[in-house]
Amino acid sequence: MQYNIWFFAIAISLVLIWKLDFFSTLLNLKALSPNVPEAFANVIDQEKYEQSQDYTRDKAVFGIVKSAFGILVLILVWWLGGFGWIDNWVRGFGKGPITTGVLLIGMLVVAQMVLSLPFDLYSTFVLEERYGFNRTTPGTFIMDMVKGLVLAALIGIPLLIALLWIFEKVPAAWLWGWGLVTVFSLALTYIAPTWIMPLFNKFEPIEDGELKQEIHAMAEKCEFPLKEVFVMDGSKRSSKSNAFFTGFGENKRIALFDTLIKNHTVPELVGVLAHEIGHFKERHIVKSLITGIITTGVMFFLLGLMMKNRGLFDAFGVQETSVYMSLILFSIVISPLNTILSIGGNVMSRKHEFEADAYAAKVTGETEPMIDALKKLSKDNLSNLTPDPFYVFLNYTHPPVVERIAALKKLPAQ
Repeated sequence: MQYNIWFFAIAISLVLIWKLDFFSTLLNLKALSPNVPEAFANVIDQEKYEQSQDYTRDKAVFGIVKSAFGILVLILVWWLGGFGWIDNWVRGFGKGPITTGVLLIGMLVVAQMVLSLPFDLYSTFVLEERYGFNRTTPGTFIMDMVKGLVLAALIGIPLLIALLWIFEKVPAAWLWGWGLVTVFSLALTYIAPTWIMPLFNKFEPIEDGELKQEIHAMAEKCEFPLKEVFVMDGSKRSSKSNAFFTGFGENKRIALFDTLIKNHTVPELVGVLAHEIGHFKERHIVKSLITGIITTGVMFFLLGLMMKNRGLFDAFGVQETSVYMSLILFSIVISPLNTILSIGGNVMSRKHEFEADAYAAKVTGETEPMIDALKKLSKDNLSNLTPDPFYVFLNYTHPPVVERIAALKKLPAQ
């Protein structure tokens, strides 16, 4: 390991990003207010409000410990020459560069999963259990982990082999790699709702009745080609609620958590549906896809520039350059940039949420059902109602619920 410009740049940026996250978390805890926000005065009592603040504190402490552990392990492995050691060890098997790369990256992925396992167990069976959210059984937890590993192997290994081959054999490899990952990601997005998500949850067509009639009436009013509305057994793992949109072309579907249906009225659920349709009508999905494709292209271009960079390998104490180790080191180098890019993505996402809320209010002709739904979701999920603005700027994909409610109330009468 050499203390070159790469070493100092990477070490300093990793520490600064961690400190930024730590500082913003402290600000978020400081922003907790003892008083229930006025907008929630008739929804959340003082006891429930204090419980939501305790939940915010516990999650913050857990997040700080987890992130500190992660960066500590990385620094120890780095400074003790772990990257060079494991590279030499796997090279000793005498396999080709592609097989060696798959073995080494696979080992690192498994090691990361093992190190994360205690935190996953604590989060699920201690933290979420403490606040009444957890519905996951040990059996479900184990099966989820096994299924995840199998899927990662079936999907990830062929993609990894293809990328390693491209960067070993093909000129302008970054361009071909970008194209491959883009096509692969789009295909995965298309098949996931039909083939992958049902491996983890049950999706059943919504029962005939008022809710189904109102949902399809709203979809028809919005000229939204809704093929089916599904109810997902979200209560299998958590009591929290959600809804999401899937599918392309004429195969669009809406999935509602069973917990969402249980806790909300028909007008509220129709408002949630209209919000999801708003994302489609405002072309948020297309914009996000394009942004993601462009971002991936930038990443592959930078990867091409750093491929087999001698200074980078020296900084991590790796003797021989290789495509597979370039991928590993690049994932570490680029993590601070990913943090910065995620901030930009969060800004765009929050803007989209305001626009989808406005669309829902427009097509339903009223704001109260949407406001009531937001209030119930916040109460049931123990959301932080007074987050710090800087923490929101760095981390929130959705605007704080108080801001969403205020924006809805400012909309003109429909």
